Amino acid sequence: MNNRQSIWVKKYHPFWVIKVMLVSLLFLSSGCSKQFKNPIAKRLQAVPPQTGFRMDGYWVWGGSAIKVDSVYHMFASRWKKTGKFPSGYIEHSEIVHATSKTLVGPYQFREVVIGERDSVFWDSNMAHNPTITKIGDEYVLFYIGSDFTTKGVGKYPYLRRIGYATAKNIEGLWKRSDNPIIDGESNNPAVLAEGGKIRMLFRDEELKVSLATAEHYSSPYTIRNNNVWPNNRIEDFFMFKMDDAYHFICEDNMGKISGHERWGVHLWSENGIKDWKTYKEVIAYNHDIQYTDGSILHCVRRERPQLVIEEGKIIGLLTAVYTGEHSWCQPVPISPSLKLNNKEQ
Repeated sequence: MNNRQSIWVKKYHPFWVIKVMLVSLLFLSSGCSKQFKNPIAKRLQAVPPQTGFRMDGYWVWGGSAIKVDSVYHMFASRWKKTGKFPSGYIEHSEIVHATSKTLVGPYQFREVVIGERDSVFWDSNMAHNPTITKIGDEYVLFYIGSDFTTKGVGKYPYLRRIGYATAKNIEGLWKRSDNPIIDGESNNPAVLAEGGKIRMLFRDEELKVSLATAEHYSSPYTIRNNNVWPNNRIEDFFMFKMDDAYHFICEDNMGKISGHERWGVHLWSENGIKDWKTYKEVIAYNHDIQYTDGSILHCVRRERPQLVIEEGKIIGLLTAVYTGEHSWCQPVPISPSLKLNNKEQ
């Protein structure tokens, strides 16, 4: 048999085809388990290509999702591609609503929920970084916004502040707060509601992280810790409670925790206010997304991690993805789901 015949047999003979298929299936089913041991990272699964939430002609970023009845509702930021990435959001971002019958999508655009409004309001010109949660019988959408008159600090021309919108129905109508809830530069809100009381992480322009609490989402917020992680720069938080302790995943902005710039990391605290430390297996996700066809997307940027939680279980990780040419919001299933009250990791 000559070399060409040998190559043909290895490439096309049924035995080799079956062998390649089996190896591929084993690889896909393993998800990240062989590479990482973090309880989130090791459960991440492959997704079909062309899923998530994408919009032609727009940069799409920073989605947050919740399941209501049998439908997944995602709230995400978008701005036209005529603006730059990522800086175009500063003047042009708005928050939109999209839906899907499955976690991974694809999601279909429904409407703009937080757009421009009268210039007297704090969020009159820009809205960005949404995070959706249900508190009691209300849906509360936290986000950052700015107007074009209140000057910012550092390199940002306009002051970014955190506020919220509420609705009795996930479809709206949404009532926006008249004022921001944190006075001063604040970004990346991560909210944990416990019996109506609020615990919120946020960061400033220099990526210094603070933690505030409130008796109710509309009550005054008190800063309880003004330097949650003094060791280095982190941002894009998602906070949750697991096994009677407080946890958050976030972006390791400079790679000082994970050893890799902008990878996802996992931190925790017993009291949820101070003494935050790295989780025993710190890496929550990297910049690779596995597809069900066996290919791998190596993201230029993968940020804004949000967990999807259903009935006390983490069932998905949602991140914003940038390839250099396009951006979208990509949910990834977590399987088996991670119980929030299960000691076994």
